[in-house]
Amino acid sequence: MAIYLAEFLGTMFLILLGDGVVANVCLNKSGMKGAGSIQITLAWAAAVLVPATIFGTVSGAHFNPALTIALAFVSGDFSTVPGYIAAQLLGAIVGGILVWLHFKPHYDAEENAGTILGTFSTGPAIPHTGWNLVSEIIGTFVLVFALINFAANQSVPGAAQLIVFVLIMSIGMSLGGTTGYAINPARDLGPRIAHAILPIPNKGDSNWGYSWIPVVGPVIGGLLAAVASQAIAFIY
Repeated sequence: MAIYLAEFLGTMFLILLGDGVVANVCLNKSGMKGAGSIQITLAWAAAVLVPATIFGTVSGAHFNPALTIALAFVSGDFSTVPGYIAAQLLGAIVGGILVWLHFKPHYDAEENAGTILGTFSTGPAIPHTGWNLVSEIIGTFVLVFALINFAANQSVPGAAQLIVFVLIMSIGMSLGGTTGYAINPARDLGPRIAHAILPIPNKGDSNWGYSWIPVVGPVIGGLLAAVASQAIAFIY
């Protein structure tokens, strides 16, 4: 039970801080309106780092179904996968709700439906199903491949937290402009569900037509990273 609670709370913190910075920078009445993509990228990296530091020794700090599935593929043990994914998705929904509660007067004052949705879930800069899927596959491949192989070769105690921060920052700054680098099905789907159910004025629709891409793409990318990691381990 402790591992599932850790995944729930960790993913909740991830979304609260990660989607929180997007709301902080993008909502029209926010005091940090217009701070820009650098603040968002750095804060998202920190949003992963904080719960990873808190819960890493309890559950492994996955907070990401794509990573959970990839690690299960590598180990051959899928017994905890359903519980992990359920906890991650619920944590992401609650995290999205907490962002709304924190910024409620600002959401009430926001008139742009696209801005509102963008504080909950990702979307493509150029809508194109195939290439958007490719972007999510590549971004998640980098994430999962780096995490698996860093864990296998780690030699510096305490370096895990730093590498997580640098890795998320690097993916965001290098690859994030195409689809908003969901690289995590729970990170996108959970807050999108929150957006759909919350009573937010002027929110528009939740863009469900796009929603499968940041779910399927990361799962494919994570599995490809797992296969590549096993191939490298076999070679060496």
